[in-house]
Parts: sequence; structure tokens; C-alpha cells
Amino acid sequence: MLLTPRLRSKPRITRHRKAALLASAVSVCLVAAAAPAEPLGVGDRLYPYLGNPGYDVASYDLNLTYPGTNDKPLQAVTTIDAWTTADLDRVNLDFAHGTVQSVEVDGRPADFSTAGDDLVVTPAHSLHRGLWTRITVRHTSDPVAGKNQEGGWVRTTDGLAMANQADAAHLVFPCNDHPSDKAMFTFRITAPNGWTAVANGLPAGADRVGTTTTWTYRTQHPMATELAQVSIGRSAVVRRQGPHGLPVRDVVPSADRKALEPWLAKTPGQIAWLENKVGRYPFETYGVLMAQASTGFELETQTLSLFEKELFTEPAYPKWYVESVMVHELSHQWFGDSVSPRTWSDVWLNEGHATWYEALYSEETAKRPMVDRMKAAYGASDRWRQSGGPPALPKAPVPGEKISIFRPNIYDGAALVLYALRQEIGRPAFERLERLWVQQHRDATATTADFVRLASAVAGRDLGGFFQAWLYGEKTPPMPGHPDWKSAPPDQATKAHTRR
Repeated sequence: MLLTPRLRSKPRITRHRKAALLASAVSVCLVAAAAPAEPLGVGDRLYPYLGNPGYDVASYDLNLTYPGTNDKPLQAVTTIDAWTTADLDRVNLDFAHGTVQSVEVDGRPADFSTAGDDLVVTPAHSLHRGLWTRITVRHTSDPVAGKNQEGGWVRTTDGLAMANQADAAHLVFPCNDHPSDKAMFTFRITAPNGWTAVANGLPAGADRVGTTTTWTYRTQHPMATELAQVSIGRSAVVRRQGPHGLPVRDVVPSADRKALEPWLAKTPGQIAWLENKVGRYPFETYGVLMAQASTGFELETQTLSLFEKELFTEPAYPKWYVESVMVHELSHQWFGDSVSPRTWSDVWLNEGHATWYEALYSEETAKRPMVDRMKAAYGASDRWRQSGGPPALPKAPVPGEKISIFRPNIYDGAALVLYALRQEIGRPAFERLERLWVQQHRDATATTADFVRLASAVAGRDLGGFFQAWLYGEKTPPMPGHPDWKSAPPDQATKAHTRR
């Protein structure tokens, strides 16, 4: 219900009363300004202090200077152009691991302080709703992890890379660190000659001045902060063409270029395979970044997915398995990167789809039946739901382990939901839904409710009850078409693949 206030005639205000009201207003402003800064957030159920209200970021310009060693802070300037969505006396940014040297708002010096993981900026004048504003922060960016801080910079044997999912971009640069606020990015990375810097998007120049080179990259599509990637190392950049002339560039240690080429050559075919399933690749370029580091995961950073080099050099990993991991991260470019989750509770839409296409690729190219993997997942699903929550209602991260939301329930457990959906509505409708999903929400964010609505429209019937049981139920519903599938005892439950 919307209540419209009645118009009333304005009472006359005497000069003395105006002065009194003005004095009162000034007093209130001074009290507000003196109030201590506090951390804010956009109310995400899993990460309540991530993101900040009151503005919408349009673009980031990150200027990073690498000192030539990965154990010392980088000098940095982060410039944020944003649109205010509320009147603001202060602007909260997420930033928690670096030294802030100065802040300017619209070219004027601004005061700043910290509160929790927030950098709280107080401009010289309040910012009114509906205006563009530019915030410039001069700071350091520390690649050495702090206590109880995981993610952000990854130190490799020859430099640095980034792994910002889910809430670690603000350990690298000041930002609105939540996927609901996507923005354009420009990266300017200065490094000593002999190092190579690569970032999301397309190259826009490499300027050598004396002993250093500044590399510039720009995205052509909006990006969530958790998907930012900067690689600095003794790297080779290997270029080739993908479908429709798509620029494909891979970043690998220079010494390993020849040995890794057989794996790199697979990417164009994998892109073509996925385009046949869900439609045109959504970005301006793609490639893999093979880092000499031990992360324990691979990561779908936008247009440049991060992999441990060991995945491709360890002989114990079967060829089909390595290829399926490559397809998992590639799938995320559609599911998670182009179509980003509105909240972190929607992350099953990322990981469930990436796991789905990973499994489908293995079925079609390596004769590993999808039904076998889904039956095993069904056997383990009740245990996954008990330990991690239902796919669309994951339990909060374990204290001190912020990435612990990445549990089996949002990987194979969520892919199992998609399998049940295909069983329920049929293969043609399911495949049409997948294409429509990435078309309708391209370069945007979407929710579980959006997926349920679209699936219902494609199926021509209300699927709310179906999804309620499969996405939020404590117990796994019966599988359509497989009434014989049963939940396995805990000791027989199959472990899911673990990657991000």
C-alpha cells in the first residue's frame, strides 16, 4: 500500500524562528558528524557487512605499481566513479588490508577513518542523491596476508595473481565488494621491465618509460569485484582465435609455454561446445591463467580464469578430469560472471550450472554418464543438506573461514537440482530455459526467484512447489523418473568435486 501525503499550506516562519531553526539544524549536523563511524553492508544473509548502501559504482580505475618483489606492498591509486542513490554525509567503502594515504571526493580532500572492514570517507560537503561523484583513494595494497584474512592477492613463485571470491577484493583495493554492484574496470599496472602484467578485459597499451612498463587493460562488460584479476609475473601471453574470431589469450610461466600448449589449444573447442549449448560467449576475450601457486582451487575470474599450473602437469590427474575442470571455469563466464548472483545465497546458480556443464562435457566427450554422477550425488544429498544447508539456503560460513560456503551442496547438490528439473520438464524445455536465462540476464544480476519464474514460464506451469522442495527442503525429494534412487548412509556418500 502506498500512502500519498495530503498537500498542506505552508505556515509562515518569522525571521527569528528561521534563525532558531537554522541553529538547531547546524547543531544536529555537528552531532551527526561527531558520531563514530560504523561498518555498513547491503544486508547479505551470508556476508552482512559486504557492500555498502547509498551509491551505485559505475567504474573503477585501478593504478597499481609493483615493486619487483611480491613480499612488499604495491603503491596504488583507486578511482571510483559512482552514482549516489541517497543523500550521504559519509561514504563507506570496503577496504581492510592496506594503508590509506589520502582520499579525495570530487577533487577535494576528504577525511577518512576505519570501522571494521570499512574505509569511511567524510567529504567536505554532503553528497546529494542522484549525483555523479568521484572518489580517489591513494593507498598501499599488501600482498602478504594478514591475520585471519584469506584471499585477495595470491603470491606466485614469480609474482602475483588475484583470488577475490567471495569477499576478498577489499583486501586488494577499496570497493563496493558485493556482486550486486557490478561496474566497468580499467587497470593500469606498472612493473619493472621483464615482468608481464595482464588483467581482465582487452589490452589498451603498454608504455615503457625507463626501467618500468605500464600495462593498461579495460573491460567492455560490467564485472563484480570478486571477479577482478591481475597477473604479474615472468609470463608468456599466448594468443589464438576462438569461435567467431574471439581473441583468446592465455597467461603461462614463460619456461612452461611449450609443455602447456596442448592444454591451451583445447580452449577454442571448449568455447564452441558451450556456445552450442547456451549461446554466444558473453565477453570480449577469454583465456586461462596458469599460476605457479598452491591455492587449492581454480577460479572463474572474468575473461581470465585462474588455475594452478599443477593441475596440468600432475600426471595423476586423468585427461578427462582436467578438461572437465577447464569447462567448469569456462561455464562460469556465462553462469556467475555474465549473469551474477544478486546475493551470495544465490551462488547455487553459479556453481550448480558450472558443475552441470562440467558433467555434461565429460558425458559427451569422455563417456562418463551423467546419470551415474547424479545418482551418486542423490545418495549424498541428504548429508550435504544437513551439513551445508539446502542448495539455495546455504549455511553461513564457518567463523574464520569465509569461503566455507563453497560446500558440496552448491556444487553437485545444485547440479542435482538441475538434473531433477530436466527430468521434470523434459530436455527440450530445459535447454530452451538455459539459453533464455543467460540471454535475459546478460551483464546483470539475478536471483533464485528469477530462475523459478523463468522456468515456470518455459514449462508453461507453476514450478514453485517443485523448486521449494528441491532448493529449500531439508530432505532431498524423490527424483522424477528414478523412484528407486535412495539416500546413501553417511559412510557411503560420495564426495563432490571441490572447485570454485
